[in-house]
Amino acid sequence: MAQGGQPIFVLPEGTNRLLGRDAQRTNILAGKVLAETVRTTLGPKGMDKMLVDGLGDIVVTNDGVTILKEMDIEHPAAKMLVEVAKTQEDEVGDGTTTAVIIAGELLKKAEGLLDMDIHPTIIAVGYRQAAAKAQELLEEIAIEDISREMLVKVAMTAMTGKGSEAAREPLANLVVDAVQQVADGNDVDTDHIKIEKKDGAVVEESKLVQGVIVDKERVHPGMPAEVKDAKVALINSPLEVKETEVDAEIRITDPAQMQAFIEQEEQMVRDMVAKVADAGANVLFAQKGIDDLAQHYLAKEGIMAVRRVKKSDIEKLAKATGATVMSNLDDLTEAELGTAGSVTQQKISGEDMIFVEQCQEPKAVTLLIRGSTKHIVDEIDRAVDDAIGVVAATVEDGKVVAGGGAPEIAMAKKLKDYAESISGREQLAVTAFAESLEIVPKTLAENAGLDSIDSLVDLRAAHEKSAYMGLNVFNGEVTDMKEAGVIEPKRVKKQAIQSASEAAEMILRIDDVIASSKTGAEDMGGMPGGMPPMM
Repeated sequence: MAQGGQPIFVLPEGTNRLLGRDAQRTNILAGKVLAETVRTTLGPKGMDKMLVDGLGDIVVTNDGVTILKEMDIEHPAAKMLVEVAKTQEDEVGDGTTTAVIIAGELLKKAEGLLDMDIHPTIIAVGYRQAAAKAQELLEEIAIEDISREMLVKVAMTAMTGKGSEAAREPLANLVVDAVQQVADGNDVDTDHIKIEKKDGAVVEESKLVQGVIVDKERVHPGMPAEVKDAKVALINSPLEVKETEVDAEIRITDPAQMQAFIEQEEQMVRDMVAKVADAGANVLFAQKGIDDLAQHYLAKEGIMAVRRVKKSDIEKLAKATGATVMSNLDDLTEAELGTAGSVTQQKISGEDMIFVEQCQEPKAVTLLIRGSTKHIVDEIDRAVDDAIGVVAATVEDGKVVAGGGAPEIAMAKKLKDYAESISGREQLAVTAFAESLEIVPKTLAENAGLDSIDSLVDLRAAHEKSAYMGLNVFNGEVTDMKEAGVIEPKRVKKQAIQSASEAAEMILRIDDVIASSKTGAEDMGGMPGGMPPMM
């Protein structure tokens, strides 16, 4: 209160504020609720979620990051965990659910430590130590192998439990072929693998095109629909009469002048087409427009032309055919053209598409993904995208780990031993971290309808003999995952542990949440009973 009895407002009226333990509890609860939401999707026996947006559009998926992106999440702490999933997706392409449930479990274990009056900073320090040690342990149990057989196993593991499971082997082979084709030594740019999806066929009809599929059609029916031994020109300027830069007015006083003006325009277009033909091109991809007159002359020259091709597609065509993207037609010569064995217009699922195929050593390829319906093909697309990410990560790092919860149990076991070597309260945080990692095999067991406690006990016992023992969710037995072919890239686990522990640390260190009045009370979880609204 002020001297005159007037209240002093430091924050504007209507601002919501949660202090100390209230802020921590609310944030931890938000993280736990989010982790519980995606937990049921983990593993080969994980269930799917149906997400319906405001317009009634449906997404059916068990892909963690897709679920979190589609959900309308308001709670600020929950949004931080969504960032964990997005980072995991960007860095590796798979393991998003794993990262979120580990973060949720770290927060849950931290709550127990906070109740024991352990300071949040000490918990954060302990978690940081444990995460660093876990990375070392992960390095110890990693397997160095990037043989084709191992890459196929990695791709198949990533697709297990997704909509593509029925055809995961042929799809895995396509993915490995695609990644190996665009790989430059140990460097893989997955942007050079284009995924084109079309419904109306079974998933087994998916194929890899050694080149690029462009979702366009030729601009004129008089043009050839098929060109063998194609010489490809890529132009990012329009094939039409240029407009003047400034507003200009042309005054014509004589009909002859009008005719001369029209003929002059025609001649300009004709010259443009002549430059393309003189360079020896018989296929033209233009990023911008091609006017009607140019289309007519191109058709007369027997050149197949496609207009308004996306910039990303033009770049992929350059990578696949070896052509140079030209901004100025005057500079177009035979040296700038690319080559392809065939360029054809084909009808796929009722839509015309241009197939640029049989390129020599293309550094950009296209996966044509098929599925019976739109929702199925979308889920297969997500599975293939994950598979591309993990195969690329494996090629780049050259290291893999066994799946089925094996690395988590191995790390948890050694982290508990490591905890005993630490003096001080951080020891409790390291032990909590170790127990949190066991949430992965525990969840795999729960989702498969197995007893999670029995499964964990069996796994711990099996790890006395081998670090590759994981849970076979199909028969409920503990199996050597290396022999079973359940393999994941080391980077998936490394990134999941790193981002989960850092997000948990950040959330634990928050002791005050101040939300402006515009945000509204609900955004801070100010609902009856303290339950944070998630959606």
